[in-house]
Amino acid sequence: MKIKEFIHYTYIFPVLAVIYYFVGLMGTGVIFDIIAGILLTGSVLSAVHHAEVVAHKVGEPYGTIILALCITIIEVALIVSLMVAGGKQAITLARDTIFAAVMIILNGIIGICILVGGVKYFEQYFARTSATTYLISIVSILVITLVLPNYTSSINGPYYNNAQLIFVSIACLVIYGVFLMVQTVRHRSYFVPADGNAEEHYTPNKTQAIISFAFLVICLIIVVMLAKGLSGSIEDMVQSMGAPKSLVGVIIAAVILLPEGVAAIRAARNNQIQSSLNLALGSALASIGLSIPAISAVSIMYDIPLVLGLDKKDIILLTLSVFIVMLSLSRGKTNVLYGTVLLVNLAAYIFTVIVP
Repeated sequence: MKIKEFIHYTYIFPVLAVIYYFVGLMGTGVIFDIIAGILLTGSVLSAVHHAEVVAHKVGEPYGTIILALCITIIEVALIVSLMVAGGKQAITLARDTIFAAVMIILNGIIGICILVGGVKYFEQYFARTSATTYLISIVSILVITLVLPNYTSSINGPYYNNAQLIFVSIACLVIYGVFLMVQTVRHRSYFVPADGNAEEHYTPNKTQAIISFAFLVICLIIVVMLAKGLSGSIEDMVQSMGAPKSLVGVIIAAVILLPEGVAAIRAARNNQIQSSLNLALGSALASIGLSIPAISAVSIMYDIPLVLGLDKKDIILLTLSVFIVMLSLSRGKTNVLYGTVLLVNLAAYIFTVIVP
């Protein structure tokens, strides 16, 4: 049923987007950039649909893991390509983009999911053990990667030297690897919705799942390629506003996270808040746990200075966001106030990026 409903755009939009990208019209005029934006949006919605097909086939929590890993791989590819192209001028790009992704996920995606679910269902219930498991891993990696560099003394500034980058990368991979083992093997029940509204689901056959996975990868790749192609226009827009260059990282992160964000919000509207949290928190963990090792490797290989440490303002906002998320998810149920506060935090973050 769903495949028939969405076939017109879930297959056509990605193909049109790929053709449009390789025609090379982006950046040649406002109208062409608007068309690229429309195709990008259609590809995002297509990615969400194909991700849901795959998730229904493999079941939870594997479906959300697949989407999180796919988007993280594409995010890393985009950051690395921009780092290599920008050289030493891109020393803060990785930090800004990863920090923006974490703030958008923790405050924006989770906030909207909680608010949407709270408005429709008043309260939604999830496993507290799953939220705790996610947050322990996320907080540890956040502090090690984005806060600690400001206080080490082997090298001046918010940097890690090569030995420290290698250690931090291994630490991230160990934490993420053990988390995956806990999520998929030892404590899989923590992350599986207790009542998943099975009547709203369908089980695609193997062929449908394989085709959807292939189109999911295509959609995610073309979303990033379009975002990269539009990055010049985005930078020009940011400069015309007189806003700091770090706003570019926020916009790029928002575009990359659109598929997960839309999927998480749709799950919350269907009273599947556990799936929403799996998507959001899993994406935050993958975003930092896998991005930092890959980016560190590129930094060492190409001898590109890499600023990881956040400034005091961002550390305060990060601390506030993590603290509020931990409190919001500590009871195993949600309401509209939690979502509202998280969205206010996001607004404060974006506002202070534009008006530092």
